[in-house]
Amino acid sequence: MSTQGALRAISDLHVGYADNREVVEALRPSSPDDWLIVAGDVGERMEDIVWALTLLSERFAQVVWVPGNHELWTHPEDPGALRGVARYEQLVALCRRLGVLTPEDPYPTWQGPGGPVRIAPLFLLYDYSFLTPGTTTVEESLAAAREAGIVCTDEYFLHPDPYPSRQAWCAARLAETERRLEAAAGELPLVLVNHWPLTRRPTEVMTHQEFVQWCGTVHTADWHLRFGTAAVVYGHLHIPRTTAYDGVPFHEVSLGYPREWRRFGLRSDLARQILPAQPAARRPFTSAGTGGGAS
Repeated sequence: MSTQGALRAISDLHVGYADNREVVEALRPSSPDDWLIVAGDVGERMEDIVWALTLLSERFAQVVWVPGNHELWTHPEDPGALRGVARYEQLVALCRRLGVLTPEDPYPTWQGPGGPVRIAPLFLLYDYSFLTPGTTTVEESLAAAREAGIVCTDEYFLHPDPYPSRQAWCAARLAETERRLEAAAGELPLVLVNHWPLTRRPTEVMTHQEFVQWCGTVHTADWHLRFGTAAVVYGHLHIPRTTAYDGVPFHEVSLGYPREWRRFGLRSDLARQILPAQPAARRPFTSAGTGGGAS
């Protein structure tokens, strides 16, 4: 493998929006050896997901994908859409036809500048354990969200079949992923990639704290310390920034909805450079923030 190029990342492409589709169509590597991490929420309809991943896999030397909640939806505008695990397996099969790596594949090694590191694409879901402030149970937390009118669309479109609940599916994914990470730990530094943040701390700037329960699980809060992590890549929050927790850079790399990126303009680093590490990636984010538009 060439030692040129960079390891880059983007998420929350939402190519069902025409304006986002144009942005993705204009996305190109800076080097033919660039790898691209796509950290979920490419789109909802299979037709859109196929279009985007085909385009990106033809342009970048290697694409690594993890699912977001939107890819897992059984959307009424996606004829014949499967549910739950069957939907996820359909997405994995698509990626394999395109040569795109997924959480079901062996962890690849980035040998380019800033490496070598192992890239660990994860699929973990959430289990409502990021409780709404002031509540002590999942039932209370969900009730508070409903009272505030803040309910994630997953409640209608993201089905856990054949698991009895999203919590049960999350628990199964956590157990299998933890086993794989323990086996890989210590060989090379890891770049952990998950659609949802691994710790609650990035969500503290969100305006609507009722939404945070759809943003991850408390069971991964120390994974960046346990597993020899060089960097963490995630999306979902629609708050693109780099923070540092316990000395580890966390990169939120979302594009977001058109109404969001139009407010501040498109970033020059849409495909964020993860490796080689930029000097700014080591500095914690200090702005108060206003919260994102994840859904």
